[in-house]
Amino acid sequence: MSHHADTTDLRARVADVLPGLRSDLEDLVRIESVSADPARADEVRRSAEAVRALLAAEGMDTEVVSIEGGAPAVIGHRAGPEGAPTVLLYAHHDVQPENDHADWDSPPFEPTERDSPSGRRLFARGAADDKAGIVAHLGALRVFGDDLPVSVTVFVEGEEEVGSE
Repeated sequence: MSHHADTTDLRARVADVLPGLRSDLEDLVRIESVSADPARADEVRRSAEAVRALLAAEGMDTEVVSIEGGAPAVIGHRAGPEGAPTVLLYAHHDVQPENDHADWDSPPFEPTERDSPSGRRLFARGAADDKAGIVAHLGALRVFGDDLPVSVTVFVEGEEEVGSE
């Protein structure tokens, strides 16, 4: 297969998975996983469980882990071919506080598509930082499907926005 054919096939597979990824991103940003707000600790846990479920659906062995006083993290692993290297993918599922909702053009935890200087974009707290990172990893897993060329370990933590001891 030529390089062009490989690229064409890859582009087609990416196009196939994009609608599902968009939907998953929208679901994730609806979770108010503000790690700096103790009142939303349940939302941070719900976010970790949602990430765990998404990774498990892609055939990863997953678990939610946390230490006392810490926010939950998700660790997933999927073996590739025998002897293949392991790639570690990182993201975080917690988000910055949204502050005053009056400062937002749309509700902060309701994904809204609108124009921006760089084209149509999805706006919501966490849509870029960093729930899009989680979805990018999911996209790679979905594009490769059963033909994963490497082993993959994913670490998605819930304390990036507040620091961690």
